[in-house]
Amino acid sequence: MPQTTYRKKLIEVALPLEAINTASAREKSIRHGHPSTLHLWWARRPLAACRAVLFSSLVNDPDDDPMYGHDENVAATERAKLFDLIEELVLWENSNNPKVINAARLEIARSIAANKVADKELADDTPLVANAPELPEEQAKYLPDPPPEYTAHDVRFKMPGLKPEQVNHFLAHYAPPVLDPFAGGGSIPLEAQRLGLRAYASDLNPVPVLINKALIEIPPRFAGQPPVNPEAQQGKLATKVYSGAEGLAEDVSYYGKWMRDEAEKRIGHLYPKVKVTQQMVDDGRPDLEPYIGQELTVIGYVWARTVESPNPAYSGRQVPLTNSFWLCTKKGKWAWVEPEVHGDGYTFKVRRGEPSKEEVSVIKAGTKLGRGSNFGCLLSNQPIQEDHIKAEGMAGRIGQRLMATVAVGKRERVFLDPRTVDEETAFSIERPSEVGAVGAELAKDKRALWCLLYGLTTFDKLYSDRQLLAMQTFAQLIREVREQVAHDAATDKSEIETYADALETYLAFAVSKSADYWSNLCTWRSDPKNLGIGHVFVYQALPMAWDFAECNPFSTSSGSWHKNLSWVISYLRAHNVGSVGLVRQLDAASAAYEAKEAIVSTDPPYYDNIGYSDLSDFFYVWLRSCLNSVHPDLFGTMVTPKSDELIASPYRHDGSSEAARNFFEEGLSEATKRLQAIAANGFPVTVYYAFKQSETTKTGETASTGWETMLTGLIGAGFAITGTWPLRTELGNRMIGSGTNALASSIALVCRPRSTDASMVTRRDFANALRIELPEAIKHLQSGNVAPVDLAQASIGPGMAVFSRYSKVVNADGSPMSVREALQLINQVLDESLVEQESDFDAETRFALRWFEQYGMSEGPFGDAETLAKAMAVSVTGIVESGIAASGAGKVRLLKRDELLPDWAPETDLRLTMWEVAQYLIRSLENDGEAATGTLLARIGSSNGEIARELAYRLYQTCEKKKLAEEARAYNGLVVSWPEIVKLSRQQAKDSNETQAEMF
Repeated sequence: MPQTTYRKKLIEVALPLEAINTASAREKSIRHGHPSTLHLWWARRPLAACRAVLFSSLVNDPDDDPMYGHDENVAATERAKLFDLIEELVLWENSNNPKVINAARLEIARSIAANKVADKELADDTPLVANAPELPEEQAKYLPDPPPEYTAHDVRFKMPGLKPEQVNHFLAHYAPPVLDPFAGGGSIPLEAQRLGLRAYASDLNPVPVLINKALIEIPPRFAGQPPVNPEAQQGKLATKVYSGAEGLAEDVSYYGKWMRDEAEKRIGHLYPKVKVTQQMVDDGRPDLEPYIGQELTVIGYVWARTVESPNPAYSGRQVPLTNSFWLCTKKGKWAWVEPEVHGDGYTFKVRRGEPSKEEVSVIKAGTKLGRGSNFGCLLSNQPIQEDHIKAEGMAGRIGQRLMATVAVGKRERVFLDPRTVDEETAFSIERPSEVGAVGAELAKDKRALWCLLYGLTTFDKLYSDRQLLAMQTFAQLIREVREQVAHDAATDKSEIETYADALETYLAFAVSKSADYWSNLCTWRSDPKNLGIGHVFVYQALPMAWDFAECNPFSTSSGSWHKNLSWVISYLRAHNVGSVGLVRQLDAASAAYEAKEAIVSTDPPYYDNIGYSDLSDFFYVWLRSCLNSVHPDLFGTMVTPKSDELIASPYRHDGSSEAARNFFEEGLSEATKRLQAIAANGFPVTVYYAFKQSETTKTGETASTGWETMLTGLIGAGFAITGTWPLRTELGNRMIGSGTNALASSIALVCRPRSTDASMVTRRDFANALRIELPEAIKHLQSGNVAPVDLAQASIGPGMAVFSRYSKVVNADGSPMSVREALQLINQVLDESLVEQESDFDAETRFALRWFEQYGMSEGPFGDAETLAKAMAVSVTGIVESGIAASGAGKVRLLKRDELLPDWAPETDLRLTMWEVAQYLIRSLENDGEAATGTLLARIGSSNGEIARELAYRLYQTCEKKKLAEEARAYNGLVVSWPEIVKLSRQQAKDSNETQAEMF
C-alpha cells in the first residue's frame, strides 16, 4: 500500500544548487584518481551530484524533523548547517576527507535514528550492536568487527563520544541499502558506499557490471590487505601498514610492469628505435642536429588509409585518404607532412618551419574535398567519390601507407620521415588466424558505428596486424599473471585464487583501455594542448579514421601500456573503501532484486540516445579474452546481450521506430513498477534524466518521446513528482554544440508514491494550476542559473509535479490527458512565462526583441519598423539614437555586436537599454573573458545586469526556434558564466572601495 504521509527530506525542499553544479561541472576536468579513469563508460553522472542527491534524500528537512518540532527559526538554522556541509561534501578535494565524510555519515545516521525513535521502531536506549539486524553472509563477512556498544540516543543526539565506527555500524545495519538497477558507470552506488551505506548495483550489460564490481564489490574484500609481490616483502615495505586499496594498487603496479617486460621480450622488436643520422640533417632537417647519433624511442606512427585511384591512367595505384597533413600546430613548432608526387608514384616528407597562408589551407585539408568520405586523388587531382571508397572498403581493398614516425625528443616530439624499415616491419607480421570473440561482428547500427560503411565489420578489423598482435600478447599475459601471483604469495590456495581474480580484473581494465588507444580508429592530435595519439571514443560512436595513429605500447607517452596501467593504479590508490557492495547482472524489467526496502536512485537509459551494448562490445571482446575464466557468468556470450537492452533502437525492430518505442515503454514501465514495489518507506526515489531530442507531429506539435516515455512510466507506476533539480554536468564550453542543442544538465526527479486520495481534475483546472505555479518555479530555476539550453527540460519537473499530483486529468471530451499533452501544455506555459517577463524590459528592448523574432539581424522595411515602434510607444529615430539599430534607404536593422561602440560607457549613456547591456556584456565575454566582463558589470550595475541576464533567456528561446545555433550559444554562454562574472564584479567593487579608503 503506497504511503500517503511522510517526512520531507531536504531534497524535497531546498538544495545549494549552485555549489553542487559548480562541483559537478569542475569534476569533468579532474582526472587523477577519478573513477572515470578506471574504465570508460558513457553518460556517467558526476560524483558530486550523486553524493549531494543521495545525502539530501536521506536527511530530513529540518522543518519536518522530529528533533526540531517544526520551529521555523531552528529549522532555518539547521538547514543552513546542512547546506554548509553539502558545499563541503561535493568538493572533489573532500572525496576522501574523513572529517567531511564522517560528518555527512553522522547526519544521515542522526536523521534515520530520530525517525526510528519517533516512529517507535527503536527505543532510545536500545543497545544497537547487540540488537543489530543480521546482514546477508556475503556482506557481513566483509564488515569489520563490531564497535563498542552504543544506543539510538547516542546517534540521534550526535553524542560527543560517538565514534565513526559506531556510526558506520549503524548505517550498515539500520539504514536501508541503496539500489541502482541501471548502474552504468557506477557513480551512484560508489557514492552510496562512500556515505557509509550498503550499495546494490545491477545492469544487464557485463561491462558496467564489471566496472561496478571493481568500484564497490572488490575493494572492501581486500581493504587494508598488504601486497603479495616480492618487492613489497623487502626492507621497510615489509612492515608498512596499508589502508584502503593501497595493497591492491601496489600489486597491480608490480604485475602490470611484469606484463610489460614480458611483452617487450616477445614483440618489442616490432617497435624499433630510430637512429638519427647526419644524412637526415643534410636532407633539410637542421632541427634534428641535436639528436645525431642518438636512438630515439618511437611514440607512434601516423598512417594514411589508401584506395586504388579511380582514374584508369593510374590503375592499381593506391592513393592516400587523409583529413589533414598537420603533425603539430603549435606556434614556432609547426610540423606537417608534405606529399611529393613523382610521375605515377609519391612519397611523404616531414616539413618544419612556418608555412605560408596558402600552404596552411592545403595542409589543413589533406586530400579531403568536403564532408563525408569525399577525397581527391593525389596523382590525378580528380575527385574520389564516396561510393568508390565504400565499395573498396566492403571488398577489403583499403590499404595503408606510413606518413610519419613520431619519437620522443628533449621535452618535445620529434617528427621523422617514414622509413622503409618501419613499413616493412609493420607489414611483416602474419595476422593471427585465431582471434576468438575479437572476430565477432559489430552490431548493425550504422547511426553510431560509422566504420561499418567501409568494411570494418568485425572487431579484429579495427586493428592493424601489429596492433592486433600487441593486444593479443597483453591479453595472454593477463592469464599468465595468476601463476606469478601463486608463486609469490605466502597464503593458502583458496585465498590467493580470489585475490588473483581481483588482480586480473584490474589488469584487464588496462588491456581494455589500451584497446581504446591501439586501434586503427585512433587519430593523431596535432593541437598543442593535446599533442599525441587520441583515443577511439571521442564521441559516443565508432568513427572512421582516415589518417590513423598507431601507438608504441612500450613508450611512456599517451596511450602506452605504462600510461593506461597508471590510470588504473592511480584510481586504486585514491579509492576510499566504504561500506560493502554487491553487484549483479540483472535485467531491470524482470529482475528479482536481493535488496528489499531499498533507497532507489538510478540513471536509466536515455531512450535511443546511446546504444550502450553496441558500443561496449568494443571493450567486451577484449575483457572476455582476458577474463572469461575469472568471471564466466559475465563472459559466457560472444558479445553483450542485445535483445533485452532497454533502449529504443529501431534497427533491432526491423527498422520500426514505433516498435522500438513500444519495447522501451513496456520495459521501462515494468522496471519502474518493480522499483516502486521495493522502494523503502519514508525515502524518495530519485531518477536522473536528460533527453533533449524532440520531434514535430503532423499537426505541428512538438514533443520529446524520451521524456514522455520516462514520465509515463513513473506516473503509471503510481509515483508523483515532488521535486526536480537541474544538475549541471558539463563545463561552459560544452553547453551547446554548433548546430545542435546538446544538454548541459540532467534533471534529478524526486518521486514519492502518489497519495491514495489524489483527486481527479479537468484540463482547465490543471492549466489554471500550472499557470499559477509554473511561472514562479521558472523564476526559481533562473535564479539558480539553470542554463537557457536546459530551461525547457528543467521546467518539465515543476510542471509534471502539478500533473502527477492528480489521480487523473480529464480532457473536455472525457478522455484522460496523456503525458504528451501535459508536456505540450507545460511548454506553452513556459513560453507565456518568458513573454510575461518582458514587462521588466524597456520599450526599446521590447522593440528589438520583436524585430529580432521577425528579421533576426537582417534588414527589414522601415514601414514595419515604424508600426512596431509605435506599438511600443517609441519612434524609429529613438531606437536608432539608443544605439541598438541603424536606419537608411528605407530599411532598418539591428546592430551586430561588432558594430557597437568600441568605447561604450554605461555611466554616461543617457538612453541605456537592456538590449545593449546584454550585447555589450556578451561582446566583452567573448573578446576579453570573464574578468573584463565582471569589471563592465560593476560599471553597469547589478540590477541592470540581472535584467540583461533575464533577457538572455528570452533571446536564447528565440534563437532556438529560429535555429540560430551560434547566436544561441552567445546567450547561453552569458548565463552560464554569470556566477563567475558577478563574483568578479563584486571583487572589483570591493578592491575599488578598499583603494579609495586607503587614499583617504
